[in-house]
Amino acid sequence: MDMKKTFYVLSATALGILLSVIAHAALEKLTIGQLLSQGAVPVAYGYFGQACFLPPLFSYGILSAGAALGLILGFRWWDIVYVKKRRAFLWRTVIIKKRKRK
Repeated sequence: MDMKKTFYVLSATALGILLSVIAHAALEKLTIGQLLSQGAVPVAYGYFGQACFLPPLFSYGILSAGAALGLILGFRWWDIVYVKKRRAFLWRTVIIKKRKRK
């Protein structure tokens, strides 16, 4: 892989991880809210150097799913944007052709 493709795929993977962290936070907030509304005390698990309220296997699953989906997204969009040269301009797909200069 060339450097541009590597950077593109790693950036998409980082985006997937960041989105999974946001999803983790939202699920954790919902879980804590549900437990508190039922009068139960949430149990904290200690991993990642912090107290998390979702089970560890579930948290690792969310993180790995975000990384995997980001990786797939990076390779898929690299193929669409740079190999097939498809771009979308205002709901219309345009195939860009290189002009030969004389």
